Amino acid sequence: MYKQDSSKQKIDFLCAVAQKEQKHLLYSKEQLFLQPFTVEKAKTLLEDEPYAATLEAFTSRFCRFQDTLGDKLFPAWLELVGEKQKTFLDDLHRLEKLQIIESSEQWLQARSLRNKMIHEYIDSPVLLTSAVNEANDFISQLHYALNKVLDDLKERT
Repeated sequence: MYKQDSSKQKIDFLCAVAQKEQKHLLYSKEQLFLQPFTVEKAKTLLEDEPYAATLEAFTSRFCRFQDTLGDKLFPAWLELVGEKQKTFLDDLHRLEKLQIIESSEQWLQARSLRNKMIHEYIDSPVLLTSAVNEANDFISQLHYALNKVLDDLKERT
């Protein structure tokens, strides 16, 4: 019984954190994408510090939200529902079968965006632009996954 109470407290905490991160990510998205994020805009980042800070907030919040879901909330939810955890990739495939995420392959691709958004910041405006826009497109899948977990937890109470 204690373990179950502890697991429930943990997942409630992680859901609250994820919802806050989701809210902050949406704010950063709105600020960054007031205009389309283009290669031309990416080329101005070294001179336009406020815009660079807006981009930094977006990328950090995207990565943090995705990490909270993928590295913390999903494993806690799988444990709570009695799924035996395996490797990260196996867990993603299981989450896809359970319709918590839309695509394990797309989830893995989105995880690789972190390096592209951070390391291509100065070297390649073209790659940075592509990665930032891909991250923006993936946000709907992050929301979908969080909502699926939240809906499932409501049904279990």
